[in-house]
Amino acid sequence: MPLSDGQNSDSDSSRFSESAASSSDSDYSRQSFTSDSSSKSNSPASTSPPKVVTFDEMMAAARNLSNLTLAHEIAVNENFCLERIEHPQNSLTGRVKQIVHKAFWDRLEEDLNEDPPEYEHAIKLFEEIKEILLSFLNPGANRMRSQICEVLDTDLIRQQAEHDALDIQSLANYVISTMGKLCAPVRDADVNQLKATGNIVELLRQIFHVLDLMTMDMVNFTIQSLRPHLQRNLVDYERAKFQDILEETPSALDLTTEWIRESIHDELASISHETSGADGISKPNLRPTLVLTNSFLKLLQWDYQQKSIPETLMTDEGRLQELSEKLNQLKVIACISLITSNLLGAAIEGIPDFVEKQKRSSFVLLEGMNKKTFDLKEALSAIGIQTCTEISRSLTERGFPPLSKEVQANLVGQLCNIVEEDNPIRSLIDKRIHLYMRSLLSSPCFQKSMPTIPGGLTVIQTEIETIGSQFANIVNLNKQVYGPFYANIFRKLLFSEAATSSVEAEPSTN
Repeated sequence: MPLSDGQNSDSDSSRFSESAASSSDSDYSRQSFTSDSSSKSNSPASTSPPKVVTFDEMMAAARNLSNLTLAHEIAVNENFCLERIEHPQNSLTGRVKQIVHKAFWDRLEEDLNEDPPEYEHAIKLFEEIKEILLSFLNPGANRMRSQICEVLDTDLIRQQAEHDALDIQSLANYVISTMGKLCAPVRDADVNQLKATGNIVELLRQIFHVLDLMTMDMVNFTIQSLRPHLQRNLVDYERAKFQDILEETPSALDLTTEWIRESIHDELASISHETSGADGISKPNLRPTLVLTNSFLKLLQWDYQQKSIPETLMTDEGRLQELSEKLNQLKVIACISLITSNLLGAAIEGIPDFVEKQKRSSFVLLEGMNKKTFDLKEALSAIGIQTCTEISRSLTERGFPPLSKEVQANLVGQLCNIVEEDNPIRSLIDKRIHLYMRSLLSSPCFQKSMPTIPGGLTVIQTEIETIGSQFANIVNLNKQVYGPFYANIFRKLLFSEAATSSVEAEPSTN
């Protein structure tokens, strides 16, 4: 974002880092962090005596969570930016805002139309405009800073108003000219459009609108400038911030502890079943790294609508939910392809790119399948009918009889049965995807080749490799940040609650 008067990106970055950490943090936290922080209210009670938390400690913990979440989002999401909230005009908030704003600008117009004009409200607006323009300047822009302070000097403007010598249009023209020097290129058209506004009240109103846009541009420019620094220091920063939260809110790991405890119990039950001898006294060996992998895999089948996510994963909750929803769709598509291939393998051999065509049409018909109102069985029936129509048409064109009604009904019925939890094809695909994701998380971080795709998943190979890579990146970063916290939880659970297990290794923190 080019700025005038010798401004540069390095100075901009340092100048705006403090403002971005204050104003944008609070705005963003109000929009995005409510669900994260509220989920702690569902955490299980601690076994230790409750600690009295003061209001200041609670607010400090909330600020730390907001800063942590915002920093994480900026660092890991290359497309992250802040946007202005526009409330729908027919909403209560939108109507109230519209009424209040109209009343304000109507009052200003009445003041300026009086004889003699009343300028006090206009003077306060120019004072606010001056402060906004000054906020865009870096510390080295002394010449422009002096000019803005001189032209928009409140005392001088008030003296001119008292002597009936105030030229509001001239001041507005100076403001527009200065905005043109400071704005990003994307705002040039908005600033130029101000010059064509004849009514002074409407002009001031539009000036504030464009200044709001410029302020958001500057915040997002600051975010881009901070991103490389945050990426380099994200692990240490997140770990330190979470430690601050933990000190202020001792229950901040309750959900995480329960998440790991469930996986420990599952693993102990599995190992005990496999290793117990005739006397039934064999003691299983528990590997925390394996338990942690199983814990992360549960996130791919998590009920994000009903169940609170572990505190250490709140910063990635949106991404994990999105991956889970995409994976559910891919599971259904893999089931569709496998069932069709098993029933009609010979019939589809002569249809060019049939598998890809069915896959593309299935994606369209399964769009939104994770919504509660979505009828999956109806969508699968439509996919079955469409598949039968396509195959029958191809058979007819090649001189073969179309699919019989019995075969068509069989295909549609088997596709519709995918919705059943105990459907064998669905269970098979679930197991193979779980196997693939486990092998992906178990691979060394430096290993660049992807694990072999299990049979039945070839049709979704590209998509599942993408999801697997994204999931592995989230997990590996999370383990780097929160590894020491996980290790402490394992020590607490294994040595105080699982005396029958022995620890072979600590969870990796790298």
